[in-house]
Amino acid sequence: MLLKQKYKINLKNNVLLFFLFCLASFSGFSQTTTAAIDSTTIKIGEQILYKIEVEVDTTQLVVFPEGQSFAPLEMVNSFDPDTTKNGSIYQIIKTYGLTQFDSGKYTIPRQKIIIGDKTLFTDSMKVEVNMIEVDTTKQGLYDIKPIISVDQVSGDWWINLLIILLVLAILAAILYWFLWREKPLSEEEKIALLPPYKRAKLALKNLENSSYLQNEEIKTYYSELTLVVKKYLDEKVYEHALESTTDELIDRLNLLREGNQIDLDKKTIKNIQDILKRADLVKFAKSEPDIALAEIDRNTIDSEIDHVKEALPEPTEQEKMLDQKYKEEQERKKKKRKVIISVCAGLVVIIGLFIGFSVKYGFNYVKDTISNNPSLELLEGKWVYSQYGVPPIMISTPQVLARVESQVPVEMKDKIDVTTFGYESKLSDFGVVLSTSIFKEQGENKIELPQVSESNISQFEAQGFTDILVKREQFITPNAAEGLKTFGTFNMPSEDGGNSVSGEYVLLHFTTENVLQQIVITWKAKDQYAKEIADRILNSVELKLTE
Repeated sequence: MLLKQKYKINLKNNVLLFFLFCLASFSGFSQTTTAAIDSTTIKIGEQILYKIEVEVDTTQLVVFPEGQSFAPLEMVNSFDPDTTKNGSIYQIIKTYGLTQFDSGKYTIPRQKIIIGDKTLFTDSMKVEVNMIEVDTTKQGLYDIKPIISVDQVSGDWWINLLIILLVLAILAAILYWFLWREKPLSEEEKIALLPPYKRAKLALKNLENSSYLQNEEIKTYYSELTLVVKKYLDEKVYEHALESTTDELIDRLNLLREGNQIDLDKKTIKNIQDILKRADLVKFAKSEPDIALAEIDRNTIDSEIDHVKEALPEPTEQEKMLDQKYKEEQERKKKKRKVIISVCAGLVVIIGLFIGFSVKYGFNYVKDTISNNPSLELLEGKWVYSQYGVPPIMISTPQVLARVESQVPVEMKDKIDVTTFGYESKLSDFGVVLSTSIFKEQGENKIELPQVSESNISQFEAQGFTDILVKREQFITPNAAEGLKTFGTFNMPSEDGGNSVSGEYVLLHFTTENVLQQIVITWKAKDQYAKEIADRILNSVELKLTE
């Protein structure tokens, strides 16, 4: 019995010693976390040093808060940890620089520190931010400056414009140089513009000055001589003279003389006939008349061309007018041809530019750019990043949201304050509305965001919207504010009473204590640019909550 009692006492002592040992062991490897700020009151823009001190075992991994987790205060600095070692214990101090640019009373939320596989939290802390006092006796007061217009930020559109202008300038230079420029005439072109008689006389003069006879090129000499006389006769007497044989041409000249259509004497026709037959013998029978006879034949042709010119009747006034009209018509055809070539070249370049930009940017984008698609203009215009309401909602929009009069029932005006801002584009059927509701008397019932979302959907139905598809999911802003996102599609009645118009919508709802904030975005379905605008707006939403 005594042994048994002694055994119980020893067992009790052993259990107590084991408990104390475990407690000592746990205390030796416990983690402690403390947080402190260097001041609880600052002025706008001043910086608070927020320190987190952790004591851990050397084997523990510590993860401090990162990013903007101190909202509504803003983190402007994150200093490197300061570490000291005491035996097997590390003392780590992490310091942050925090600030706020709006006056008021704020609460720094609890911060999460991960040590190994454990999560610890610091205590929340209150900070008061005061306005900077202005000594009006030393600092003068001035009127509010008027609103000034701000130039739009230029994108890279000017590069595309420069490319287009450069291509058009090159095209215009090419067309001017090769088509529209008054080019200096070559010697052959100047001769071609001479009247037939002067051309024939000039050709005979050049034949006289040639070296055919000195080089005994009799065949070439007579070929040139017959070409001169036949070409003159072809243009002024008989239009088929060039392709006619000698006998056919002489028969035609005699026929014209006998018909009193041309006053040629027989001697002139006989001289032309003799020279043409002699030329045929030289060209086809290898006859070789002496050089003196060849010179006489050239002089004879020169004289007979004069006789033919004298025998030709003077053109009547009607013939002169017809000839003038013919020249004017030829000039018009020539100018018309230049215009057609220029227009076709311009169309080819424009089509080429369109295809090139379509390959680079996409067909729809180029088409919508040319047609000034209103949604595309909103997307690519200068966006505005601003905050609206109190507590403020920071958001980026394609246009500044204008204050809209809130429709609050009379019986609710003493219980709720509502501020509303909005923008609506009639051309693209795109709209965004932002509102903040502050309940003056906070009741026992908490604001339930799903119920608020259902209320918005009911308002859509009251406005005549049909086939409303509703989807809901959690929405988290970049600064970690959580809310409810409601989105989907609907059909809304058209203003002209025609077929309904398909659209899409997004509702964002946030709440904190007695504040309800909501954003409504609507746009026409299948408008890819409006969808991009909505996504860009949603990605920019941040809340700045104050107490």
